[in-house]
Amino acid sequence: MSNKSLTALIVGVVLAIVAWNSFYIVSQTERAVLLRFGRIVEPDVKPGIHVKIPYVNSVRKFDGRLMTLDTTTSRFLTLEKKALMVDSYAKWRVDDAERFYTATSGMKQIADERLARRLEAALRDQFGKRTLHESVSGQRDELMGLVTNSLNRAAQQELGIEVVDVRVKGIDLPREVNRSVFERMSSEREREAREHRAKGKELAEGIRADADRQRRVLLAEAFREAEELRGDGDAQAASIYAGAYGLDQEFYSFYRSLQAYRESFANKDDVLVLDPNSDFFRYLESSTNR
Repeated sequence: MSNKSLTALIVGVVLAIVAWNSFYIVSQTERAVLLRFGRIVEPDVKPGIHVKIPYVNSVRKFDGRLMTLDTTTSRFLTLEKKALMVDSYAKWRVDDAERFYTATSGMKQIADERLARRLEAALRDQFGKRTLHESVSGQRDELMGLVTNSLNRAAQQELGIEVVDVRVKGIDLPREVNRSVFERMSSEREREAREHRAKGKELAEGIRADADRQRRVLLAEAFREAEELRGDGDAQAASIYAGAYGLDQEFYSFYRSLQAYRESFANKDDVLVLDPNSDFFRYLESSTNR
């Protein structure tokens, strides 16, 4: 190979390398800034194919998609000075590429650290203005909205990022408080159980006493009605007997005498000492005379 051919080959390779480094592509999911010797000359490069000066210009690209900041569990105090362990997260994305690069050198780790400090301060401020009930359930949505808005304003000014949403994953009591709270809740439930049992026992005694009273009343009324019916039956029987025996009084007397004889001499060992002329033997004497 001649010197001219070698020179032409070298020049061609150099031109190819220069041409290759002169083009760069920015994806739809990326944000980018164009630098010239480390200084920003184009703060927001649009998606597409672009041209730069090799070794003079450089490009820094950042992920433009939604990012997640998952913070560690932090301890906050409520308005009544009760401690809460709060686990939260934030969703953010790059809004101002120039400011984001200037503040963080394009490093997500630095952005997360600064945003986490801002988020902790905002949560501490909002929890400190609310009671335990308001923080847990009463005003939880309002609290998250206020934290999101305040954090978004600060993050855009300082870091050039947009905070889309802030959410609390969990709120719990500190471990040293859990036991005492559990014991207090347990004693409260035991007290309520004792009250319910006492009320139930009192109600049962009332029901039992009322049932006994109704039982006695029903038995008394039934006994009274039975006695009245028995008295009416006896009166009717006596009336029937009187009417029947009144038809032949002599026969009635004879019948009664026979009954008296039967009952008096039912046992062979019975002994009667009577006057033979008494009325008790009147019908026996009559039958003998005949």
